[in-house]
Amino acid sequence: MKKLVLNTIAAAVLLATVQAAQAETTPKEVNIGYQKANIFALLKYRGTLDADFKKQGIDVHWVEFTAGPQMLEGLNVGSIDLAATGDAPPVIAQAAKADLVYLAHSPASPKTEAIVVPENSAIKTVADLKGKRVALNKGSDVNYLLVAALENAGLTYKDIKPVYLAPSDARAAFQRGAIDAWVIWDPFLAEVETNAKARELKNAEGLVPHYTFFLASRKFAEGYPQTAEKLIDELKSTSDWANTHADATADILSKSTGLDKSIWAKALARMPFGAERMTPQVFKEQQVLADKFKNVGLLPVAVNVNSATWSLDKH
Repeated sequence: MKKLVLNTIAAAVLLATVQAAQAETTPKEVNIGYQKANIFALLKYRGTLDADFKKQGIDVHWVEFTAGPQMLEGLNVGSIDLAATGDAPPVIAQAAKADLVYLAHSPASPKTEAIVVPENSAIKTVADLKGKRVALNKGSDVNYLLVAALENAGLTYKDIKPVYLAPSDARAAFQRGAIDAWVIWDPFLAEVETNAKARELKNAEGLVPHYTFFLASRKFAEGYPQTAEKLIDELKSTSDWANTHADATADILSKSTGLDKSIWAKALARMPFGAERMTPQVFKEQQVLADKFKNVGLLPVAVNVNSATWSLDKH
């Protein structure tokens, strides 16, 4: 009897130790920044991540942002733990001393962003943008496309008149002719091509890779590495589902954004989903972006992109 009691006590102590260890490695809640038009929106609306985290006692809170730069401001001040943005925002956030890490990235998708002009515009090439009013969301991924496209055409950033507008405001300005060109990403690109007959001047092919990056605050990633790993697994699973269920994906994102399902069908045809761990090559490509932005005055300081490497990826 005494042995049974001792065994029972030992089992209880072991269980308490395991539960305590799990509590230390699992957060009570996770705050995730998302945009209505990206893969995090799919995660939110499908509910798979919430269900898996709930089993671990983790509450998921979704915080909506209009664009990547604003989202990473939230990451910087601690209002969110995880985020997904294009190429440029994390570099700009690093320049602002945000202590973030790259968890993973999507496949390159250069066809999903482009410089567009009105259908009957006299502008035929990127070189024709000299002196023109070009709208874009400052600090977003398309900012990089514009810098690279101008450089490729023998122009500099100072040769154009940048007009910094959020997508909704830029769309209105494009419609009324208040701007000469617009640098924009899907699904807004697909929408303006469809409904306003916008003409593509140049997409990112051959200029910049255009990734979506999955990011975390360093505090969160280092404190809860298993939770961060689980997010990557969920992104991979959701990507596999989205890549093989285009119609259902278009339906979800149509409801999320309010854009017609046909618009999303067009955008998804050139938008591969995926989540791959970071590699030295991708960090190198991000460093090229950082250096270009510093050279044209879009960054106030030089940025070492590798400083945002997650400790689990260090060798």
